[in-house]
Amino acid sequence: MEFPDMASMTPEGRPMMFDFEGISMTHFFTDNWENVRNFQARPDDILIATYPKAGTTWVSYILDLLYFGKDNAQTKPIYERVPFLESCFQKFPSGTEMADNLTTSPRLIKTHLPLQLVPKSFWEQNSRVVYVARNAKDNAVSYFHFDRMNMVQPESGDWNSYLQRFMGGKIPFGPWYDHVSGWWEKKQTYSNLLYLFYEDLVEDTGREVERLCSFFGLSTSPEEREKITKGVHFDAMKQNKVTNHATIPFMDFKISPFMRKGKVGDWKNHFTVAQNEQFDEVYKQKMKNTTVKFRTEL
Repeated sequence: MEFPDMASMTPEGRPMMFDFEGISMTHFFTDNWENVRNFQARPDDILIATYPKAGTTWVSYILDLLYFGKDNAQTKPIYERVPFLESCFQKFPSGTEMADNLTTSPRLIKTHLPLQLVPKSFWEQNSRVVYVARNAKDNAVSYFHFDRMNMVQPESGDWNSYLQRFMGGKIPFGPWYDHVSGWWEKKQTYSNLLYLFYEDLVEDTGREVERLCSFFGLSTSPEEREKITKGVHFDAMKQNKVTNHATIPFMDFKISPFMRKGKVGDWKNHFTVAQNEQFDEVYKQKMKNTTVKFRTEL
């Protein structure tokens, strides 16, 4: 792969992080910033927003199937059908360009941006938004394994040093705490936002598919919903070339698959007792001013 600016890369060819409007970022998400900031949303756009590794692909695929059906959804990989708005990777069109070129209506667009960096036009156009939040412990574990295998992410380092950076918000897209609570606050004043929890999706996918249908006013038959629910089970998606990102050149599946476990509570296989105690302390501090509540096991 070619990279534009070697000064922003480590010797291993990984991107360096820098402070961007108060958020840790890499150049892959800021190189196209002018176009991101000025992106023209439409009233029928659907924005799928998440912190990284919180169920983005899962919900993207569910919505793709609900709106466009299985036959269409099998033609192109999900990352072409649901563009990643702020992405700017070499050899791929930028996210804004891909979104502008979508011919579907509604356009499904994904973002990992914290609330304050989302293009204003989504709010001005009253576009519909689905936010998916995952509990911090599982999210940290999933992001760690993702950074190990993804060459366009900074070096992960070992688990303990990674966890310290996660707690300090020193990873791309900034602190988990601010991200989930910022979007939670927005939901209180913006009625076109549906806030979903990853844990609820794992617990009862069918129920959450139903919630999506009612939020978007879709009259999908129970049979159709059941078929979609079966098709979006984790193991089915992991085997599905449309959703498992196996065709992306900068992800090393020998290190870890893009879709790893999809479980709730896998953090228990990673956290030591001491790490867990420290994490709980930091969590209590960072989340004391928000009403959003998470489950770390089912």
